[in-house]
Amino acid sequence: QVQLVESGGGLVQPGGSLRLSCAASGSIFSVNTMGWYRQAPGKQRELVATITSGGSTNYADSVKGRFTISRDNPKNTVYLQMNSLQPEDTAVYYCNANVRRRVTTSWNDYWGQGTQVTVSS
Repeated sequence: QVQLVESGGGLVQPGGSLRLSCAASGSIFSVNTMGWYRQAPGKQRELVATITSGGSTNYADSVKGRFTISRDNPKNTVYLQMNSLQPEDTAVYYCNANVRRRVTTSWNDYWGQGTQVTVSS
């Protein structure tokens, strides 16, 4: 199996910063795209940012210029540096990874359990 474990959420004041981490572990052959999604109360889950194994990135318009996604391929870990946080960034943030396991040739998406980010004064 594959597990994604997130860390780094918490409570921060408007204008503050947080850094999220997500490590993939288990029977992994290769990891393709990794990303972060978020879900605010009463809203659908939405894409925040993604990064391919080659380093190409994609961001939601609402976070461009404030958030930076990066990854450490040997560690199968993805990061999300969040700066200039605003109350509207409050949500549960989920890590996602497209993984090929050692026992198969197919690729599947896996999700972390989510980490709460609350931006409030």
